[in-house]
Amino acid sequence: MRQQKAKSRTNWDRVKREAEANAPIPYDPEDGPYDPNDDAAVEKYWKAATIARRPGQRGPQKAPTKERITIRLSQDIVEHFRSEGGGWQTRMDEALRDWLKRSRRNAAK
Repeated sequence: MRQQKAKSRTNWDRVKREAEANAPIPYDPEDGPYDPNDDAAVEKYWKAATIARRPGQRGPQKAPTKERITIRLSQDIVEHFRSEGGGWQTRMDEALRDWLKRSRRNAAK
C-alpha cells in the first residue's frame, strides 16, 4: 500500500504573490548577521562561512580507505556480527584485519 504524503501547510498563493512583488525583505539588525537585501553583504557572509557536519554525519573522505565489494558469507557468521548491533561490518573488517596480522606473523616465522 502506498503511503500518502503529508498535506503542505504552506500558503503557496502568498509565497507566489510575495515572490512576484519582488519587495525587499524586512530587516532589522537584530534579525541576523547581514541584510538579506544587500547582495554584497550576503556574498561576504557566505564566503566566510564554514560548513559544519551534523553529529553522526560523515564528512568527505580524504582518501578512499575501503572498497565496496559483494561477498558471500556463512549465515551464522553474518548473524553473529549483526547480533552485536550497529557497526557490525566494521567489526567484521577488524576481525579480518586481526586474522591478516596473525597470518603474516606466522608466515614470517
